[in-house]
Amino acid sequence: MNELSTAEFDYELPPEAIAQHPVEPRDSARLLVAGPPVQHRTVVDLPALLEPGDLLVVNDTKVIPARLHLKKPTGGAVEVLLLEPTGNHDSHGRGSEWQALVRPGKRLPVGTTLELDGRAVMKIVGQLDDGRRLVSVLVDDLLEEAGEMPLPPYITEPLADPERYQTVFAERPGSVAAPTAGLHLTNDVLNALDERGVELARVELRVGLGTFRPISAEMVADHQMHQETYQVAPEVWHQINDAQRVVAVGTTVVRTLEAVAQSGNLAGSTELFISRGFDWQVVDRLLTNFHVPRSSLLVLVDAFVGPSWRQIYRDALDQGYRFLSFGDAMLLDRLNQ
Repeated sequence: MNELSTAEFDYELPPEAIAQHPVEPRDSARLLVAGPPVQHRTVVDLPALLEPGDLLVVNDTKVIPARLHLKKPTGGAVEVLLLEPTGNHDSHGRGSEWQALVRPGKRLPVGTTLELDGRAVMKIVGQLDDGRRLVSVLVDDLLEEAGEMPLPPYITEPLADPERYQTVFAERPGSVAAPTAGLHLTNDVLNALDERGVELARVELRVGLGTFRPISAEMVADHQMHQETYQVAPEVWHQINDAQRVVAVGTTVVRTLEAVAQSGNLAGSTELFISRGFDWQVVDRLLTNFHVPRSSLLVLVDAFVGPSWRQIYRDALDQGYRFLSFGDAMLLDRLNQ
């Protein structure tokens, strides 16, 4: 990994550029097609921008309502974000232990019981690194009863329809953040892609702390990704290998496909951190949103297109594009293909 300073991935993001709501309809989101020449399109134009024989790969993970607002027995408010189940569990959190982020963490020692409407529903049973806790869910159907969509902290306004933080092809519950590039796609766009001769493939990466955890180290090489679980069906991997071009919808798909190519394992967990100088083996084009400054996602984009990302982001800000999870998108070609 190159000796890159995290400061190289900083840029000025005005608060007003951060989208607080998704656009309607989904496919009316703007789409910056990196040049030359740069094109300013919309996602509904995607079929015309791809070619017959291309393979569009999406992450069909489904976001679970992983944020809970609970109370200590003394009445103090506690926010819990469930990250990843461990041990005996199901995807809805029944009878399970989870890795979690808990606030205010310093006031919640191991052994603390958390309550909902006066009844004990969760217990803190362990201390992990990076401020994470191990929690035990004590009641069935807690997430169905009280869970909220775990929107990123930079989205400060309520979401009227929780389904807008799910893709239209979301299928397998398990993620604590949406694969946001996929939020733009509609069934109409997918049907138009099919008519165009662009095939669709589905993979799964359960989005967790590894995706949205910021880079706190001064040097990029010192950043440690957390493990995230992925799965690619054998027939899908054959489809990917036979494709004319592989178009990844989002950075989670990129990490999934390149992790399989590196490891040879179609299922498992990955800590893959893609940065400048990465040996690309699978992905040719990338549909992705505009990312947070100093993030691992921006480092991945830099590895994909090179330093030109700065001009792309500058153009997007100048043209009034909307940034981050509910924002607009860009279509990128891999450098030196």
